[in-house]
Amino acid sequence: MANIIDGKLISTEIKDEVKAKADELKAKGIEPCLAVVLVGEDPASQVYVRNKKRACEYCGIKSLSYELKEDTTEEELLALIDKLNADKDCNGILVQLPLPKHIDENKILLRILPEKDVDGFHPYNVGLLSIGNADLKACTPAGCIELIKRSGVDITGKRCVVVGRSNIVGKPVGMLLLSENGTVTTCHSRTKDIAEVCRQAEILVAAVGIPKFIKGDMVSEGVTVIDVGINRLENGKLCGDVDFEEVSEKAAYITPVPGGVGPMTIAMLMNNCVIACKKQNNI
Repeated sequence: MANIIDGKLISTEIKDEVKAKADELKAKGIEPCLAVVLVGEDPASQVYVRNKKRACEYCGIKSLSYELKEDTTEEELLALIDKLNADKDCNGILVQLPLPKHIDENKILLRILPEKDVDGFHPYNVGLLSIGNADLKACTPAGCIELIKRSGVDITGKRCVVVGRSNIVGKPVGMLLLSENGTVTTCHSRTKDIAEVCRQAEILVAAVGIPKFIKGDMVSEGVTVIDVGINRLENGKLCGDVDFEEVSEKAAYITPVPGGVGPMTIAMLMNNCVIACKKQNNI
């Protein structure tokens, strides 16, 4: 039976480390500050924003909240980002996605200054990630790497398989595994015999968005499994992209859903905010 990787515990460790760094900055008269912008009333987004505010409070990071109406124009949102870009006291800007359909997400994300892009989504930061030189790394992929390393699993030389090639998780987590000296294969909808590729993995990251896609016969004994998926079943329960019951019989380490990768995303966001603050103040 697999060792369960406790994302809540590890995320708390990281937030405690961030709090200590924030306290050091405050002792120098500098207060890290994150601006969170929410457009509309999407219930899931409201929950995420609330959790981010709570995490800021825990870590000693100042939180600015902008809750805009659904009919906010693209121009109004861009003007707010310009204002936050110019605000020297604001270190990080996070625009909660998804945005209403009349707003171009790419245009909004491009407008955020790369040094304040604490989500790690700006093409400049993605480019730095691809050459192994990013300070602000996409939060969920960075959280996956921390879960692996803090569980005592050495990535160096391991055969790593990433299932999914999204810009938000699949591609960046592949690049991060590569920068940790893993040997990386990415699977996607056109991959032939995904099951056979997955069975070769010593570290498997599932980020495909299909409930229980990874079955027990798709993994080898002793694999480390990171399940990024969050899917709601018809009965209202959450499950990941991995069939936890089947795969946990063979894996050495596995993340649960919920309580695995989820808490790590916000912890890494807090970490990015402090990194951004230090860089902007030349510390």
